[in-house]
Amino acid sequence: MVRKQTIEKKSAETPEADASGSPPKILKGEKAAAKKTAAKKTAAKKAAAKKTAAKKAAAKKAAAKKAAAKKVATDKAQDSERSLVKYDPLQSYLSEISRYKLLTRDQERELGILVREEGDTDAAYRLVTSNLRLVVKIALEFQRIWMQNLLDLIQEGNIGLMQAVKKFDPYKNVKFSYYSSFWIKAYILKFIMDNWRLVKIGTTQGQRKLFFKLKKEKQRLIDQGFEPKPKLLSQRLGVSEREIIDMDQRLDGWDLSLDAPLKEDSDTERIEFLNTDAVSIEDQVAKKEMEALLHQKIAAFRKQMKSRELEIFDLRIFSDTPATLQDIGDRYGISRERVRQVEKNIIRKMRDFFKEEIPDFAAYADIDETG
Repeated sequence: MVRKQTIEKKSAETPEADASGSPPKILKGEKAAAKKTAAKKTAAKKAAAKKTAAKKAAAKKAAAKKAAAKKVATDKAQDSERSLVKYDPLQSYLSEISRYKLLTRDQERELGILVREEGDTDAAYRLVTSNLRLVVKIALEFQRIWMQNLLDLIQEGNIGLMQAVKKFDPYKNVKFSYYSSFWIKAYILKFIMDNWRLVKIGTTQGQRKLFFKLKKEKQRLIDQGFEPKPKLLSQRLGVSEREIIDMDQRLDGWDLSLDAPLKEDSDTERIEFLNTDAVSIEDQVAKKEMEALLHQKIAAFRKQMKSRELEIFDLRIFSDTPATLQDIGDRYGISRERVRQVEKNIIRKMRDFFKEEIPDFAAYADIDETG
């Protein structure tokens, strides 16, 4: 009896089977979907965990790299502070360019042909780098003139060297180092002249020649027992005496700002004590306005004169080529003295007319007479 009840209970809990005794197909699909969903969730969790771990590893690596770089910089700074000789960028540059080998003349020619015919940048790079020491050598020759940062001269010389590579003709049988030295010197010299003063001291070819050779030639003449006068220097250097004097004054003097005060505690500027013979803009404008006004008043004054006075005015007073007193006297049958009197009377009337019509004519006339 008990066994029968147990079997009935199990039968009630278990779904009914079909005729073949297999479970329903709907139950199999639900289990498969649940299993697939669980697998997807597991995979997503693993991917998220992997991504988070990768981010943490990358951040840790970046922090370690940054700390290492900071430690290297700190160590270098400490080494520099502890070292007897500070870091020298010039020595570092010289050490770097010493790695490049010098070229033979045949190699220079081959590279020059590649640059000229094909525009080969690698060949141009080799020509430049192999002659960087030449730039340093030439820059050292100008150092006694510049007396400032040598790297500035080297930088300008390198630009001249690159220009020489562009212009070099390998078919002319000229050594590249010799050809490029002129370009290097030209760029260095131009840089010195442009930056020697606030105001350029030389722009023409003769002035550039003087800038570099004047002091040297003066010292040579002194050593030979001659006084370095402008005439002798002009003969030696092939320029005019005026150019010698001008360049000598430029080299011996320094720029002064006209807007600078005369003293530290003064508000007076140097430009206030500068004299000039040139007419100011205000005076020029005033003169033009006065001339225009005079022409207007002269036209009005002409209407007040008689015919004979008007002719004498046109032929004698207001003419670029005035007629003689005798010619006018013969025309009207009067003496030269009478013509002179009429002319004087016209001038007096005109002056009185201007004084009445132009309020400040008297002051203008006095300035014009004294000037």
